[in-house]
Amino acid sequence: MTGTTTLTLGGLLAALLVLVANLHPWWTGNREMKQLAPFSKGFFAAACGAACPGGLLGWAHLRSGTVANGAGERTGTVTTGTSQTASLTSGQLVGLSATGALVVVAVVFLVSLAYKAAGKKDKKRIIGGAFVGSTLCLTAGVAGALAWLPDVLNVAGEVIVDTVEGAGIL
Repeated sequence: MTGTTTLTLGGLLAALLVLVANLHPWWTGNREMKQLAPFSKGFFAAACGAACPGGLLGWAHLRSGTVANGAGERTGTVTTGTSQTASLTSGQLVGLSATGALVVVAVVFLVSLAYKAAGKKDKKRIIGGAFVGSTLCLTAGVAGALAWLPDVLNVAGEVIVDTVEGAGIL
């Protein structure tokens, strides 16, 4: 796979700029939670994708770090004249099983359907949430805070499989 598992200060800058751009209208507006829904959908789908050790979702997760690092390092250097290449402590979500992968694909599919049905502004917010979620999951802090997610995905997948197989029903 082509990508990075380490986020730099520049990558953090890029993610924070997108995060602020998405939170600013909510903060200056009525502060209704429904305004954050599109961003949250993208963030959650990306966090689920970050738990994937490979495949298309794993590749997209690693590529988001590469894109964020490049864009953020250039932005930071051009605007401040300082180097933004220092690496942050990296982290990752681990432990996704085959049953958890079923749930990840379903979540990403549902967010894709929401994206398709969304208006222009909400589409941008979903993409922004996905970018921020995927990028920040490369850091030890966010990955550590979401360390519970692969286990929840695995259990949800096991429940689905058990239900389909009729376990406990017959």
